[in-house]
Amino acid sequence: MVKTKKLRPEDEKDEFLTEEESQDSGEFRALLDEYFHQKTFEEGEIITGRVLRISGDSVMVDVGLKSEGIVPLMELSDPESIKPGDVLDLYLETMENEEGQMVLSKSKADFIRVWDKAKEYLDNESQIEGKVVKRIKGGLIVDLMGVDAFLPGSQIGLRPLETMDSLLGQFVPLKIVKINKKRRNIVVSRRAVLDAERDKLRTAILAEIDKGQLREGIVKNITDFGVFIDLGGLDGLLHITDMSWGRINHPSELVKLGERLKVKILEYDREKSRVSLGLKQLTPHPWEDIETKFPVGATIKGKIVSIVDYGAFIELEKGVEGLIHISEMSWTKQVKHPSKLVSIGAEVDAVVLKIDKNEQKISLGLRQLEPDPWDTIEQRYPIGCKVSGKVRNITNFGVFVELDEGIDGLIHISDISWTKRIKHPSEVVKKGDSIDIMVTNIDKDNRRISLGIKQLEDDPWADIGSKFSIGQDLKCKVNRPLERGLLVDMDHGFEGFVPVSELEGITEDKLAETFKGGEELDLKIIEIDSSNRRIALSQKILKAEQESGEIKPYLKAEQSSTGTAFGDALNQAIKGKKEEKKEDEKGGEEKPEATA
Repeated sequence: MVKTKKLRPEDEKDEFLTEEESQDSGEFRALLDEYFHQKTFEEGEIITGRVLRISGDSVMVDVGLKSEGIVPLMELSDPESIKPGDVLDLYLETMENEEGQMVLSKSKADFIRVWDKAKEYLDNESQIEGKVVKRIKGGLIVDLMGVDAFLPGSQIGLRPLETMDSLLGQFVPLKIVKINKKRRNIVVSRRAVLDAERDKLRTAILAEIDKGQLREGIVKNITDFGVFIDLGGLDGLLHITDMSWGRINHPSELVKLGERLKVKILEYDREKSRVSLGLKQLTPHPWEDIETKFPVGATIKGKIVSIVDYGAFIELEKGVEGLIHISEMSWTKQVKHPSKLVSIGAEVDAVVLKIDKNEQKISLGLRQLEPDPWDTIEQRYPIGCKVSGKVRNITNFGVFVELDEGIDGLIHISDISWTKRIKHPSEVVKKGDSIDIMVTNIDKDNRRISLGIKQLEDDPWADIGSKFSIGQDLKCKVNRPLERGLLVDMDHGFEGFVPVSELEGITEDKLAETFKGGEELDLKIIEIDSSNRRIALSQKILKAEQESGEIKPYLKAEQSSTGTAFGDALNQAIKGKKEEKKEDEKGGEEKPEATA
């Protein structure tokens, strides 16, 4: 409480003063009485103060009492405009602080002043205008009737703003949505005002909207699957498939937030208030006159927009794409993946091969831009000609030889040697070798060329009789054991076969263990099959003949006594063995077709 000094009554006279001085002194005392006794304030009261000066971050004011009042400078909305002599309405918080000063508040005084009006706006849900003065964390501060009100970020608009700073300094329509007198807090909403306006527009547009109409709207939201357009109180969905006749990866490639667009109403569900919009429908369908624009056989130019395992899609114009199948990319190259020849974004020429308007498909070709090398293959590689090539690949059934860029021929394993039984082509050639070959056949329709190595020489089987004869004894070297016999090397580069049944004391399960290759054997030729190019030999028969020579005297004696010819029996045994050998040698790899 303010302490006041009690003065003497006006009618008391000072014996030391003249009458005139005593009269003046009385008037002075009267003023003092009025000063000290009539200025009585209570904390929590709104009082008036006159600005004396600004001291640091405080404003010193005279409220008519002995001591000065102090107001925080930050509470003034426009502190730079404050000057001595200005009169302010202030809230008395404390009569006297520790420093003996009266503590006053401008903001509290302002809030109390507008409290009744604010409550009235809140109760009536009336609209009020405020000025956005600054931005704070979570929203904006609005000057509302001279006091600060909080506009949360979520209540600024119908959709998030790119930047709240765009509203600074603007007067905006608001609704008071919450007040707290104790905490002197006012919360306002601009969105509530916009929602109300939107509802009015929505009601109006629902009454007139219909399928097929052209409308203008604002891009409200962009998602991966499309764009929401504000038609003026009613949102419609512009699906990504209805944005362009061409290919787009994301709606943001065509539109941006806030952009005004003219769209077409494709569908309207009145019950659910759902509107489907179209943008591409504003332009003609690009497939309407496709045959005229891209006739079959024409060479067109386009951009590669997609590459898949089976080909590349080329955009001829917006909404029109054609496929270059991987098989139509090169006449000669074995294209493993389209990306080996083309890349996304590249502009290429192609030939229109086929158009399916109903399925909206266009087949294109790259290789048709060049002559087909297979058209002249027979002139360049006539059957019987000798050429050189590079071994490009070796398989179990043969060797692929590159004759020209992208043109390969096959040497089947059976066409490598006239006389040798080749287990694998790698025994004769290696990948990358340059070899001489002969063209043996051309299948133009299936683009295949057959080649041969052995055809470079005359067939030695043609005069086999001059080299070998049945019953001929000869020494051979074991090449390798086979499943049912031995492969042996003979003179003149020939190979012969010794069935296991014609080997002395050897069984099938002992072949690999007994013979490793290189062993020399004495054998007898028991069969020459020129048509199947086979020579069969026997160790047993040779042995038997040799033994028969040693016991000849005994045989003669036996022949005369029994009348049985041992030689006949031996011949019968040899005949039986021949039959077994034929069965043993049956089988083998089937000759696959030659491929280029």
